Amino acid sequence: MNLKDLHKHSKSIMKLAYPILVAQLIQNLMGFSDTVMAGRVSATDMAAVAVANSIWLPLILTIYGLIMALSAIVSQLAGAKKFIDISNQTYQTAWIALTLGIGLMVLYYLLAPLLFTSMAIDIDVDLKRLIFDYLGYIVWGAPGYCLYLVLRNYSEGLSHTKPTMFISIIGLVVNIPANYIFIYGGFGIPALGGAGCGIATALVYWAMFISMAIYCYKSNYLKQADLFAQFYWPDLAKIKYILALGVPIALSLLFEVSLFAVVAILLVPFGANIVASHQIALNFTGLIFMVPLSIAMAVTIKVGFAIGDKNFKQANNYCYYSIILGLLLAVVTAFITLAYRFQIASIYTTEIEVINLAASLMFLAALYQFSDTVQVISAGALRGYKDTKSILIITFISYWLIGLTVGLVLGITDWIIPRIGPYGFWIGFITGLTAAAILLAWRLRVVQQRIENTQLSTA
Repeated sequence: MNLKDLHKHSKSIMKLAYPILVAQLIQNLMGFSDTVMAGRVSATDMAAVAVANSIWLPLILTIYGLIMALSAIVSQLAGAKKFIDISNQTYQTAWIALTLGIGLMVLYYLLAPLLFTSMAIDIDVDLKRLIFDYLGYIVWGAPGYCLYLVLRNYSEGLSHTKPTMFISIIGLVVNIPANYIFIYGGFGIPALGGAGCGIATALVYWAMFISMAIYCYKSNYLKQADLFAQFYWPDLAKIKYILALGVPIALSLLFEVSLFAVVAILLVPFGANIVASHQIALNFTGLIFMVPLSIAMAVTIKVGFAIGDKNFKQANNYCYYSIILGLLLAVVTAFITLAYRFQIASIYTTEIEVINLAASLMFLAALYQFSDTVQVISAGALRGYKDTKSILIITFISYWLIGLTVGLVLGITDWIIPRIGPYGFWIGFITGLTAAAILLAWRLRVVQQRIENTQLSTA
């Protein structure tokens, strides 16, 4: 490993990654503010926001995964200096995003009456009403958020990530006062409780889209692939191509999100303290995960640009040094997790039993940060190569067939050892993520060797 090259590539990657990291953390902060401000009304309102988000987030994150394909497409086209094609592909992705955003609204109003009546009758009526009110409000923001994601990936694909950070700050500035008005009431608006978070979030989505659209229009940097120079109607061939790249990414993200949701459900019989400690460890490690995820998103852009520029050695270097950088940062985050796990857990709760349980789970969480880093950065690099189907297959095998199986066997059966509850599932997480890290890194090397062999054969 060349330290000089590591410094050069790390600096280049972090220049793209840190605005993405800040934006991701701010979005988590918005979710945190929703929970806290709703909780000040009542536990029912806080629970309604939590349950509604558990329904909403997998849906919107799946769309987010699909639209992520655009950054890889744009970065490769930018590397090849095909700027007119960038505008066209962005428009085609926008048509997909608009269709999906409106589709979520239609889906809600078609299914909501059925779901409301079929939901378990022992659920508190007020809780049920707040959940559906929240969802009924937030779906109106879906088209705005989907279109914002298109503009965000367009800008990031052109190696311009700072707007993502600034627009997220605008979102936070809108979120907190909007929450206050719609949750507690004011300016002639009635207090809506936790459901008011849905309206606030919908307003945030539209504010972020409008702000990003204005920025794209005004930015001199983005004029190289000017979205406003020409309008493009839907092109089915291009839309099919984008979906072919994006759907595997979307499903991969859904597999990961749904795995953690399923484990939370499976832990319910172990009692409230176990579930609470699991959620604390999961929430904190989710924040830590933003670090390698941001690097992965930056690597997608860097690798895509290098591939478009036919600089395959540069692409290989970005892959290699990004993983080294990620592992070095994982040493830091793992140390913080281990050294301060009790203090971190006490931020979330004052109950000693829950703190001790969460701290013991965070010990395991520190271990999986290394494999998590390798797998997410490898997947980001593969997106840069536009190799997304392999990510889908590998993540399904690793998370659901390997990770969940190990978790179930160790967590709720006595087949190998006496059941160890949440620890078994977290060992399953480590096993699944390690399998994903090995398989994705292997696939990345296969793709690189295939390109190298092609170069030799044409030389």
